[in-house]
Amino acid sequence: MSEAKRPLTAADLYDLKLVSDPQISPDGKHAIFSLIRVDKKSEKKYSDLWVANLETKGKQQFTFGDYNDASPRWSPDGKSIAFMSNRKDERQMQLYILPFSGGEARPLTDMKGSFAEFSWSPNGKTVLAQFRKMDEEAMERQEDEKKKKLGVVARHITSLGYKSDGAGYLPKERWHIWTIDVASGEATQVTEGDSHESDLTWTPDGSHILFSSNRHPNWILNPQESSFYRIPAAGGDMVQLASNNGRKGGPSYSPDGTQIAFYGTDDVTPFAQNTNLFVVDADGGEAKNLTKAYDLNISPSTLGDTGSGTPFPRPVWSLDGQKIYVIASDKGDQPIIAVNSDGSGVERLAGDGGIIDGFTMSNDQTRMVYQWGTIEGPANLAVMSLNDNNSETLTNYNDELLNDIAFGQFEEVWIDSTDGTKLQGWILTPPDFDPSKTYPSILEIHGGPYAQYGRSFMHEFHYFAANGYVVYCTNPRGSQGYGEAHAKAICDQWGTVDYADIMAWTDYVEQRPFIDKARMGVTGGSYGGYMTTLIIGKTNRFKAAVAQRLVSNLISFYGSSDMTWNVEGLIGSTTQPWNDLESYWRQSPISLIGNATTPTMVIHSERDYRCDREQGEQVFAALQRMGVPSEMLLFPEESHGLSRNGRTDRRIQRLEHMLRWFDQYLK
Repeated sequence: MSEAKRPLTAADLYDLKLVSDPQISPDGKHAIFSLIRVDKKSEKKYSDLWVANLETKGKQQFTFGDYNDASPRWSPDGKSIAFMSNRKDERQMQLYILPFSGGEARPLTDMKGSFAEFSWSPNGKTVLAQFRKMDEEAMERQEDEKKKKLGVVARHITSLGYKSDGAGYLPKERWHIWTIDVASGEATQVTEGDSHESDLTWTPDGSHILFSSNRHPNWILNPQESSFYRIPAAGGDMVQLASNNGRKGGPSYSPDGTQIAFYGTDDVTPFAQNTNLFVVDADGGEAKNLTKAYDLNISPSTLGDTGSGTPFPRPVWSLDGQKIYVIASDKGDQPIIAVNSDGSGVERLAGDGGIIDGFTMSNDQTRMVYQWGTIEGPANLAVMSLNDNNSETLTNYNDELLNDIAFGQFEEVWIDSTDGTKLQGWILTPPDFDPSKTYPSILEIHGGPYAQYGRSFMHEFHYFAANGYVVYCTNPRGSQGYGEAHAKAICDQWGTVDYADIMAWTDYVEQRPFIDKARMGVTGGSYGGYMTTLIIGKTNRFKAAVAQRLVSNLISFYGSSDMTWNVEGLIGSTTQPWNDLESYWRQSPISLIGNATTPTMVIHSERDYRCDREQGEQVFAALQRMGVPSEMLLFPEESHGLSRNGRTDRRIQRLEHMLRWFDQYLK
């Protein structure tokens, strides 16, 4: 007789292993990827490179040590792997090259600063990199012990692009294009100036570099005014390619080099627009939107709390140039779709019933590897034969852990909102669920708001279910994945139809016979924290709330967020708060906080530069002043993404405090 399975715990976060950034070899016989793990003693995260043999299905570790080896990229001939690593200095990533046949990793660079994307030239002799040099002042502090001990004396800030969540205060240096000779390691800076360059790619013949850049005279306040440029690989005069008016990125040349596929929008604002797939002539001109008619969001918008940071892949052309493969967000799924390059049709290639985060194809396009996750577990590596579309999961790093755990069951539901809008949602019951009993429940509200809940693994949901709660969520208006009108419905109307949808969903769940109406809780982070704070000011139907990394006051949010350069685009407004104070205040949950009676915990990170902690402090101060039961939990050194990628002990503390709070008022 088998032993009974145990409930999921918060501490299980230590044992989850996350697959990241899978890359197939040019010949389609192997795939290389990163595997991320947590060291419980040091609370540090490390990643090693692993290789899967796609023919034998065997796997073996490729790099070893307590380092971060990441972003593996095959050389064009498949004989070498370039990757980023901090094996020499844990504070500084460098590029390394390792023969696929084995041996020692050779450092390719010795540069001070930050690397982003990089790629091999078509002939394999050069590596193209997006790199930002360390500021001279920072370098002096690093090399002078006295200056290092004294730290920063002052920050001289002259524009709004001075901070970013997860990165902190930004260097004055910009992201520029560099080329590195593979044989000698000689690095050459190709571009300079006050603008950033990103989305770097080689022209098919390797003679030029195509990139995206915003050259607007006041680019920080006009962040969507990017264009594509082409520059000789050795440096020189750049040529701007005319294209669409909206934001753009991810350029990819057609096999014959005559066209460029890219991701973009029809206009510069608002953020609620669908990201579409465009094509444009390689020398520029009028861009054609291939996916507008299908009302799809060509972007990875699905939320989870066990993501591994796999980058969003560029469009991939079929060898005959007739199709372009991309990832879309669609009604809780995140599939790979094939778009006809003339815009005449769209079809799903893979991803029904789950989430694909990254994919690459072999040179002959007979095989594809991708990162595949479902609502039942974190992502694994999968391989598909493109001859017959048969897929197979290759990795199972978490099976031993997950097979020992008792999980509840998800039910997917579609309902009509108050005005007939179709809403998709999920209900998770506890592992030992008995339909004849009643249970306390927790409503989860996602952030964004332009994102979706879907068929991705949420450790947090299962943790609450394991402790006896029914957990439920939906994608109200403002969410992606249900068409552009669904997302745009809240533009400059935050807290209106989105609130109505969430209440309609709650009404539906409340009527299920296993829900105890007297023991209902609510939580959410970021925009979900915004909505949680709004809810406690508009209704007392929930007996406990946890508002996380929240927005409470859009007026002060405008000046305190790292998005001050375009808060208007985020909320869908056409003006600033000093020109329309009433509208910003009307949409601010703090305007209703005087009505709140719900016991509420506020959770914030001290280095949250997206939603500054003052947003949470305003709510906590008001609740304390009014005598409403309330607590505030602050996490030092953490950013906005604590629940997804923060230090593991802090993620565990967060979950345990949330559970304690809900247990106190709902059990």
